[in-house]
Amino acid sequence: MIERHVGFVAALREAGMPVSLAEGLDAANALMVIDLLDRESLREAYAATLVKRPVHRPGFDVLFDLWFPPVLSSEMSAPEEAEYDPNSSAEQLRRVLQGLLLGDPDSPAFREFVRAVVERFGRVEAGPGRQSWFSYSVLRALSPDTLIARMLNQMLTERGGLPEKMARQQISANIRKFEEAVASDVRRRIAEESGIERIARSALRPPIDRLDFLRVTKAELAQLRREVYPLARRLASRLTIKHKHGHRGRLDFRRTVRASLSTGGVPLTTHLRPKRPHKPELVILCDASDSVSSFSQFTLLLTFALREQFTKVRAFAFVDTVDEITKYFAPGTDVLDAITRMTKEADITRFGRTNYGNVFTRFADRYGDAIGPKTSLLILGDARSNYQPPAVDTLKQLVAKARHAYWLNPEPRPQWDTGDSVATGYGAVIPMYECRNITQLAAFIESTDVGAR
Repeated sequence: MIERHVGFVAALREAGMPVSLAEGLDAANALMVIDLLDRESLREAYAATLVKRPVHRPGFDVLFDLWFPPVLSSEMSAPEEAEYDPNSSAEQLRRVLQGLLLGDPDSPAFREFVRAVVERFGRVEAGPGRQSWFSYSVLRALSPDTLIARMLNQMLTERGGLPEKMARQQISANIRKFEEAVASDVRRRIAEESGIERIARSALRPPIDRLDFLRVTKAELAQLRREVYPLARRLASRLTIKHKHGHRGRLDFRRTVRASLSTGGVPLTTHLRPKRPHKPELVILCDASDSVSSFSQFTLLLTFALREQFTKVRAFAFVDTVDEITKYFAPGTDVLDAITRMTKEADITRFGRTNYGNVFTRFADRYGDAIGPKTSLLILGDARSNYQPPAVDTLKQLVAKARHAYWLNPEPRPQWDTGDSVATGYGAVIPMYECRNITQLAAFIESTDVGAR
């Protein structure tokens, strides 16, 4: 058990979940006060001591199922076993699945059915004496989504008064549980044949805060929206213009005189006017080219969130030319609708190949007055300019006009300056940070030099 515990904790760390040595010891202590034969109690004891954020829970559950698989002895009673034969036709098994989906997806019968159909349909011969397992072949054979209409009709008939929307939600949730159970059993079988460590590395996507912006899916983009807003507030706070060291505020002459009347001015008690926090202005330049399309969607989410934190935000998108997109992100607008509208209407591309030099030159000519001594300039892009003139001097002029200027690059640092990348050239003019995921964005916001200029 100790060896299994150590391996499980190490797998969580390797998957990007922050588990400290002390938390690992807390989990070990928790195991001493629960029934180790109760698998769900074991799961929750580990979750309570090791999982800090809700976004880490799905990955935790996948790894837990690999390291602590369920007991495989039959859990069905004799009458339930007699209800179907695992060797029945696919259509007969679909009817059994329909009945199980209308019942309790956590029942022993449901779990036994999943194991039976994975054994029947999930095995794929991969060569002489070799086999592999796939959940896709199981789902293709049983097609649970095609059962929704029949199940909905049966549920509404048998349970009169149940709203159709609620019935659909329940059916969809049970189908998802079936799909997850199939995937979990497939992973268990692969782990038994190939080793837990190997399947753990391939079966688990990184947590949302470590997911590469360049590889994010639409579903994950919705999760990122929830992560962006608190970071936008922190970024606004970090970019607030600070008073110079030693400047404690202006003298409040009236309060000083009144406070000193009782002493005749000896000693003189000075009073200062309270400092007024400055809410900065922000200008954002976003690369919207196809090479960084996923990253540009994230940066536009960030732009949308930042609008609520700054007195004034002007956003610009570019490919080989640049256009202002601020109007598409008005308060109350759905961010995904804004992105779609921007893609169709904004004048950001002529030839479809990124040209940073032309973008900086055109921005300086058309929108140069957007940057001033109270402005923070944020550039978001991969610094790849298709071997066109980089216009470094123009960028230098823009940076000199701004109060703060930063560049977030979604490419791994080892790829900077390869091919058509001008990262080092631009980085000599403006501080450039690798920003591939939420964790790196948070690190940039908390870095000591941000806001110090």
